Amino acid sequence: LHQTSFCFVCTHLTSGQKDGDELRRNADVVEILRKTRFPHAHGARDEKWPETILDHDRIIWLGDLNYRIALSYRSVKALVEMHNWKQLLEKDQLRIEQRFGRVFAGWKEGRIYFPPTYKYSYNSDRYAGDDMHPNEKRRTPAWCDRILWYGRGLNQLCYVRGESRFSDHRPVYSIFTAEVKLPSQAQFGSFTRSSSLMGVDELPYPTYPRSYTDINFY
Repeated sequence: LHQTSFCFVCTHLTSGQKDGDELRRNADVVEILRKTRFPHAHGARDEKWPETILDHDRIIWLGDLNYRIALSYRSVKALVEMHNWKQLLEKDQLRIEQRFGRVFAGWKEGRIYFPPTYKYSYNSDRYAGDDMHPNEKRRTPAWCDRILWYGRGLNQLCYVRGESRFSDHRPVYSIFTAEVKLPSQAQFGSFTRSSSLMGVDELPYPTYPRSYTDINFY
């Protein structure tokens, strides 16, 4: 957007709540970061064109990351009923893996003050483990669905979950403001009708007094 590159990564990482499954999720993240490449757009001459995810200025990673809570079903349910998010987060695999630098080092996540988003019975506000059949695996509630960001210039305004009942997950969403760099006066003057790919509504005002402005998105 203008002179600032954005990258949105939506992933479904390896599932499972057995000990060690979190390491498989870590490996997924490493593999995605290592293998993802962005070819230059046709005709692009910008030497700073981002080739990898981490080359971008502002990055948001979201989706079903599948990290679990390393506690028993009964313990998690008791803490959920008390709204004791702090104690639950101390056993959250993603937070633990980040703390030890094994995944998402340097990435940020907003404060979580909502119940675990997985696993619910369909069309219900009850966790699936409460209605479990004898031959089914009991899934311990967890914050599987997450939104993280990387890079300067992003400010999170809210981080909440929705209450849609169409899935065994509850969706999460966030609102950010993002700082973007505007083209300089010289660059602005160099745009021509034949060569510019920017829409009219994307162009900065020529007399804008600053080189940065804020953009809201969610």
